[in-house]
Amino acid sequence: MSQPLTTRPIDEGAWWRVTLGGSKGNVLDAELMDALDAVFREARQDRRLKAIVLEGAGDHFSFGASVQEHLPGPVEGMIGRFGRLLRAVVDSSVVVLAAVRGQCLGGALELVTLSHRIFANVNAKFGQPEITLGVFAPAASVLLPRRIPRAHAEDLCLTGRIIGSPEAHAIGLVDEVVDGDPADAALAWARAHLATKSASTLRLAARALRGDLAAALGTDLPSVERLYLDELMQSADAVEGLHAFLEKRPPQWRDA
Repeated sequence: MSQPLTTRPIDEGAWWRVTLGGSKGNVLDAELMDALDAVFREARQDRRLKAIVLEGAGDHFSFGASVQEHLPGPVEGMIGRFGRLLRAVVDSSVVVLAAVRGQCLGGALELVTLSHRIFANVNAKFGQPEITLGVFAPAASVLLPRRIPRAHAEDLCLTGRIIGSPEAHAIGLVDEVVDGDPADAALAWARAHLATKSASTLRLAARALRGDLAAALGTDLPSVERLYLDELMQSADAVEGLHAFLEKRPPQWRDA
């Protein structure tokens, strides 16, 4: 079995290049979430580390979270695991630079939303398609309006439409669009702007800038997660939408 991710230290450990892998489309399943959680907890303890470049193996960043793990039963564990991962990202206080090629959808976009800067290839695609499966995106509901204007966040979450890099850049989701490898662009930016900075001061600056995100993940996200688990997952349409996706058929909505 392939490893869920790889971590490569660069420039004597000033940067880590963390590459998601392990499955087709780099799906954020339980194994990959746990591996990422461990990376960010380790990063919190490494005093030399200034930034993490986060990318996906192959042609895509990630198709998002595992749909099978959204089904009744495993969904509660999946929601809790993903929330812990997001809090680990913010609690690490490490600068995160996302490098996106291909698709970055669902839970992958929720994860990327926590990056300090997003670098995308011209062919990258972004979206929160959960609504098309009869569910909604808990973390995106909390995080996207803190990164881009609320109207754009609501558009993505309510329609489920997929947007390309030019539109993502225009609405402020993506910081830089490049023709080549976005990971190379992210590393070049880090070397140009962070290499001469104190690693310890960068950590404190990141904590100071993201206190509101830490608070939102500690209070707002658990409230939205309960809405998802206690109400949404008790509805017929949520279960129908997930099964329809897995069975590759159109959903039959009951509006209930």
